[in-house]
Amino acid sequence: MRKSTNTSHERKMSSIFERYLTVWVLLCIIGGIVLGKIAPEVAKTLDSMTLRIDGAPVVSIPIAVCLFFMMYPIMVKIDFTRVVTAGRSGRPVFLTLFINWAVKPFTMYAISLFFLGILFKGMIGVEAVDLVKMPFGLDLPVGARHGAGVVVLSDGIKMLEIPLWRSYFAGCILLGIAPCTAMVLVWGYLARGNDGLTLVMVALNSLTMLLLYGVLGGFLLGVGRLPIPWQALLLSVGIYVALPLVAGYVSRRWLIHIHGDVWFQEKFLHHLTPVTISALLVTLVLLFSFKGEVILANPLTILWVSIPLFIQTILIFIIGYGAARALNLSYQDAAPVAMIGASNHFEVAIATSVMLFGLSSGAALATVVGVLIEVPVMLMLVKICIMTQHWFTK
Repeated sequence: MRKSTNTSHERKMSSIFERYLTVWVLLCIIGGIVLGKIAPEVAKTLDSMTLRIDGAPVVSIPIAVCLFFMMYPIMVKIDFTRVVTAGRSGRPVFLTLFINWAVKPFTMYAISLFFLGILFKGMIGVEAVDLVKMPFGLDLPVGARHGAGVVVLSDGIKMLEIPLWRSYFAGCILLGIAPCTAMVLVWGYLARGNDGLTLVMVALNSLTMLLLYGVLGGFLLGVGRLPIPWQALLLSVGIYVALPLVAGYVSRRWLIHIHGDVWFQEKFLHHLTPVTISALLVTLVLLFSFKGEVILANPLTILWVSIPLFIQTILIFIIGYGAARALNLSYQDAAPVAMIGASNHFEVAIATSVMLFGLSSGAALATVVGVLIEVPVMLMLVKICIMTQHWFTK
């Protein structure tokens, strides 16, 4: 027992990319803004490389490539055979799914609407607007209204002009309906939780996202009077969740069959984390190269968006952690339940916001802010978990 306890105290982030992710994100923000100022044509050229359907830009090819390399290393780590045994965990699995899909999306909606649509609306700018993509398959004349937006012509392309706060609001919604399936493996590990339960929930959430992400996203965006691009939502889930999930599952089985499980775990997986983080950082540089002017004009933008995201993270953690204690779960199960609910799958949220609203949209910027606050806030919650282990029965 003593040996096991000492080992648990040695848990820490082994990768410099994970340990200093907030620093890398800040550097990418600066690098993206500088790139946008000195070479704006670079980002515009990359953004113009899109897959078009009926003349409308639907998928950004550079972003799609980056997002695949962000998601594939996550999916290939998952042993989906463990999902079969998830029923043995019973209450922790049900509680995690309930918080992720029946609570979290709606608290995010309410909190972000209150702060962005009421409290901070004047600070963001009542008259401030954002140009976002027209919903996939929709062809309205210039001047027509769609939800809270108006169709305008920008550089010869029809766009929707919507209030800027609603664009940020959309990004928050997309974050709220994306339960984490990546960094949560790190948070659960650092909190000395049940790693097996965490892996099971990562697999279950990945599968559940295929069914619920598009449905909840379309519903909540529609309630918020934002465009409801159902086809693009489904296409986004297919490209950014289903494709890497299938690729990860197939390649995992093939590599283990050819080289064995030891080689796969100790050699192959060891090199994947830098790939994930590197792809994320490249994506962030592209995003901020387009949003640099907005941030420089109103540097408090990130603060307005980060406050509701911070409050949402803390609230969901309290709900998950408190419910786990009320259900008399062990600490090893309670920590992953709280961590999975509190953290967000910002990779999918970023990809979806770019696909639905555009690389230069406020929605894309809001999802990036989610990355910015994720690491420091989750590390704080890890410390809270460790300090409160005695609240739970062994």
